[in-house]
Amino acid sequence: MRTLFILALLFTCNLLSAQVLTQNANTMTPKEEYTNVKTIALHSDENTSVFMIFVKQAVRKHVHQYHTEVITVLDGTGRMYLGGDYFDVKKGDHIVVPPNTAHAVITTSSKPLKVLSVQSPQFLGQDRIVIQEDIPTEGEAATDGAKDSKDKTKKPKKKKDDDIPEFEGEYD
Repeated sequence: MRTLFILALLFTCNLLSAQVLTQNANTMTPKEEYTNVKTIALHSDENTSVFMIFVKQAVRKHVHQYHTEVITVLDGTGRMYLGGDYFDVKKGDHIVVPPNTAHAVITTSSKPLKVLSVQSPQFLGQDRIVIQEDIPTEGEAATDGAKDSKDKTKKPKKKKDDDIPEFEGEYD
């Protein structure tokens, strides 16, 4: 009888802990206000980290040196940059970002872009590198950024039409 009680107790504990880990991604929303990006950690262990991310404006171009990131769009629309290509993303899209691959997104819908991000191995925030790009202006030679030593004025950088814009304020 005692053994049966212990087994029932263990089964109940396992059942309750499984319920705590189960969440409905469709109904998840940030509990507090945020300016641009809100990241909610859902799970993390030595193998993987899972985040729900809400993006009002954009996430700037960056790489994760050692992580694969798998992104599933749950709501909203956006324009994504991935390894040199630009494409539109919408609810249901599934994107795999290999390690050391530049990626970014700008939200194009009136509501925030809502994504589920799974990173492997565990993401501790130590290998996220923001990319600062120098885009040559017209007439500027593409010679390793070398300028004529007589030209001391800096020309404004020319943005590509399709580039992810820079935003003031908070980024992921």
